[in-house]
Formats: sequence, C-alpha cells, structure tokens
Amino acid sequence: MPKTLLENLNAANSINHTKIRPPLHKNLLPKLTRESITSILSKNGILSKSFPEFEFRKQQIEMAFEITDSITSQKNIIIEAGTGIGKSLIAASIAGYFGSSFVVTASKHLQDQYTKDMPWFKPNKGMPNFACHKMMEKHGIDLTETDFAVQNKWTCDMGTCFDKKTKKECKYKPKLSEVAEGKIKPDDCLYYLQKYQSLISSHSIWNYASYFQMMKYQKEKYAQYLNKKVAIFDEAHRIEDQIIQFVGIDIYERNLTECKIDVENYNLEDIDDVMKLSDGLSESYARQISNLEDSSAFAQNPDYEVVQTLENKYKKYAEARSEIYSNKENFILNKPYFDEGGKFRSLSVKPLDISKYVSTFFEHPVQIFMSATIDKESFCENTGFDPGIVEIVDTQVSPFPIENRKVEFTDVKRLSYSSTRNDELLVIKKIDEIMTKYSDKKGLIVTSSKSRCFEILENLSEENKKRIRICHSFNTNGKTQDQVVQEHADSTNGVLLSSSLWEGVDLKEDLSRFQIIAKAPYPMLSETRTKIKMQKYPLWYKAQAIMKLLQGFGRSIRDYGDWADTYVLDSAAHELLLMNRKMIPHAYHDIIFPSSFKEFLGN
Repeated sequence: MPKTLLENLNAANSINHTKIRPPLHKNLLPKLTRESITSILSKNGILSKSFPEFEFRKQQIEMAFEITDSITSQKNIIIEAGTGIGKSLIAASIAGYFGSSFVVTASKHLQDQYTKDMPWFKPNKGMPNFACHKMMEKHGIDLTETDFAVQNKWTCDMGTCFDKKTKKECKYKPKLSEVAEGKIKPDDCLYYLQKYQSLISSHSIWNYASYFQMMKYQKEKYAQYLNKKVAIFDEAHRIEDQIIQFVGIDIYERNLTECKIDVENYNLEDIDDVMKLSDGLSESYARQISNLEDSSAFAQNPDYEVVQTLENKYKKYAEARSEIYSNKENFILNKPYFDEGGKFRSLSVKPLDISKYVSTFFEHPVQIFMSATIDKESFCENTGFDPGIVEIVDTQVSPFPIENRKVEFTDVKRLSYSSTRNDELLVIKKIDEIMTKYSDKKGLIVTSSKSRCFEILENLSEENKKRIRICHSFNTNGKTQDQVVQEHADSTNGVLLSSSLWEGVDLKEDLSRFQIIAKAPYPMLSETRTKIKMQKYPLWYKAQAIMKLLQGFGRSIRDYGDWADTYVLDSAAHELLLMNRKMIPHAYHDIIFPSSFKEFLGN
C-alpha cells in the first residue's frame, strides 16, 4: 500500500488550520489505473483504512474505471452518479490524479461535506459567513467573538474594505503575497485569509457564485492561481440556475420604496423602459451614498454598514445594465408580479441562451460535470457544448436496495392548467389517505407551487392538517427553511409540505419514511422566459421537469440503511418518465421500468 496517501491524509488532519497547508498534490494518490483504483476503493483498500466511515461501493469502482478510460480521450466528462455512489471520493481521486483542481458546488452544505471528509480541499466561502473585524472593533466586540458578530450580521459583506477618504485598505485585510509566504497575523480578516489560502492551494472548493465572480471579473488579477489542471463541477444540473442568478436582474417593491421611484412611470412590459427603471435605481443609490458620505453626521460617526449596503445595491444594478446592453436580444423580461390587491411586487430580466457564459466560466484543460440527474443531450443543447467532445459516464445500478426506495405510480389524475377543481380534490383526497396510512411516521409532500401547497393544506382532514409544516426558503411566519426542518425533526409524525424541497435538503433516517409527489414539477409556463426557452431548446422543458422529479425521488433516501415509500399521484409525471426513457439515468430504471430492468439484469 503506498505510504504517500496515508502520510498526506495524516498531515492534512494534523496541521493547524490557521497555517498554510503544504501542497498535497504531488503524491496525493497513485496514478489512476484499474489496479490503483482497486487498491484505493476496494473493501480493504487505502480509503477504507484512512476513513473510519468508508463504505465499499462496487458501483464506485466501476464508475472510476469508466472515468479513467474517458479522461484519456475527452476534455469534458459528465458523471451521472446516483445518490450513494460517493461522488466526493470520485472527485478526490480525479483531483489527486491531475495534481491540482477546482471543485465547484451550489451549496455551502456540500462544501462543508467535502472539507470534512477531505481536508486537503481548501474552501472559499462568501462574505456573509465571516465576521468583519472593523465592525467588531466599532461595536467594541473582542475579535475572538466571531460567532456573536455573525449572528448580529456584522459580516464582511456589510463592512468596507476600502476607505475612500483616506484611500487606504482595511488594516485587517491581508496581502495575498504575504499569505502565500505563510505570513499570517492573528487579526487577519478571516474572509480574505480563507480566500487566499484557497487560491494558493493545489485543491480548492468554491461555490458557483464566487467562482463565476472570479472568472468574470478577477481572471487577470488571480491568473497565476487559476491554472489548475481540472475543474470539477458538482450539482451540475443547477448550472443554468446559477448562471441566470449571477447575470440576471431582479427588481423588488422594496427597491422602489428605498429610491422613491413610482413604478407607474414605467412600462414594465418593455425591456428598454425596465432598463431605465434600473438606471434610476442605480443613480438613486449612488446619490444616497454621496449624500451620506458628505454629511456632518457621517464625518463624526461613519456608518460603514449602511455605505456598504448601498454600494452593493448600486453595483448590482450597474453591472446588470452593462451585461444586458452588451447582448440585449438574449435577455428576456418576465411579466411583473402583482399581489392580489394589484400592488407591484417584483420583476426579473434573465438571459435565454447561457452558452455565452459557458465559454467564460468553463475553460479548464479538463472539466468534470457531476450530478445524479443530468442528461447529456439536453445538457449540451442548453450549454452549447459540442456533444462530440463530451463523454458521459453513467451509473448502471443504484447501490441502495430496491426494497428501500419503492415508487408507486398511483396515477390519480393528470394535473395541468386544464385540470378541473374536482381533479385537484381527488389528488388531495389520496394525499390524505396516504398520510393516514403513515399516521405514526414523518414524511414529505412536494408539489409545483406555493398556491397548491395552501390548497392541499386547506382540504386535508383536521387530524392531518395538524401534522403539516409548509416549508420554503422564505416562509410567511419568518422562519428559515432550516428552522422549519429542525421543528419537523423534533416532531413525532410531522409532514413537510413544499414546492421547493425537490432538492437541497436531506431527510435522513426517520425524518421521512414516505414522500408524496403531488404534481409534476414542470417549469412555469406563465413565465415569458419559459415559453421562449421551450421553442428554442426543445429538450429543455422536459429535461428540467425530469431532473426535478428524480431529485425529489432521492430526498428521503440518503444512506444505505434509509428507506422511504414514494407515491407519484400526478399521471403526467408517470407519462413524462415513460415517454422519455433515454433521458432517465440508468440508476433509476429499476424503480421506474421494473420489468425491462429485470431483463437488463438477466443479460
């Protein structure tokens, strides 16, 4: 057994996190061959002796074999690996093989998972995760009380790194060159410290927003640190959403209130007029900044928090204007949203074709795109990648026992925009029956919209109503998603009801023993962008719904010992899967196409 891996693992775990870890890429893993893969991932292999919680997965070895073969012939590789395969260990093996890597994820949770399991990956997290030392000093808080500062939102995104009057950088901000040399001071800004450590490390892990920001605006500044040999994009099915969040624009009612702008002066269905509205917002925020900094009150007691907040808003609208006008024909103005009283609430401008940004963000020598639910044909159509230079590696069989993840297609009714009220009530009646069947168990119900959530709740039996917790990213009661999920965990037989928990939450063990898919999760046809996108990219609409549906299947089964019964009530969901078999990852075929899967096993 090679000693180098174990030595590096031990070193990575023993080194104090306040110091720069030495590069680990030189001998992190032996050369990727079939023999070395087996020595790493087998029952008695290197990883089993390095990680106490390591579980042998036959599918992991088989997939690693395919990846090894693909790397020699292709620059872009899609890894379609179902839940339980262990994508993070596969990513670590690939990173070690190439010697240097970026890993990019859509969630902080996954970043934490990577760095916990593989401490040689250095994370770069966003400013809201770190206390601003300047603000702590202003409030008389000891610099060690970082948790207290974060709780009070005295964070780096609210602070000011550059003083316009003195023309000086924040005294707590370290220099990249000093960090690279290991010259670290106890009071260094924790945000920049971890960012610089991530940049200089052979292996680093970023979220999509930070990675896009760097690749678009800071590529020249950090050029010498961006020459990593492989980039691994986890949760790759979310790339489009991440891009449109990064380059698009949202205008909310609160923005108009802050800037004293009357929305009735603008035609909200004309993109040029909406851009004038955006210009008005950026100009107003610029004036507010200038007036504040010129005031005598600010001179006596400078409030950098307010300044930073205003600068962030100004920057958002100014950058969006530049982006949209550089390629205006590619941006789609969605219809504005008004509440029931006719009051304006929000509108958005989003890019239609994301391929322009793909060429900016995805340009490494080798690129790996990982997801449990991704289809090569639709992925290439949407991103602009040439299918001829993209290889797909697909898990053939799920590592989880089929009896633990049963799916029953009840096909109560086909729900669509033409559905009747009676159709909806029949589906809700079935939901009520299933909840009663699992009266002593926790569960999950997912549907297509917030309005449908409230419709379901209203028409359940009184006993089952008491079990429901509606859960979204933002909830009417002010509670966060994490808070609602924790309340659910503390309950005896609670049931989460949501239109957003198709992904992004893991309901392990007894947190969910049954899950109900009430409505197929098609993109909203009421959005202008959705309608145009369907016409230009024929596969996109179906691919989005399939991806979300399959993500929903996996919410309650995260480990080998987990089990949950899944019920699909909308016949449109079943029809979608049956008619688009080629777009379904093989790891799901045993529960969706059981008869043909048995034939596959026989062959």
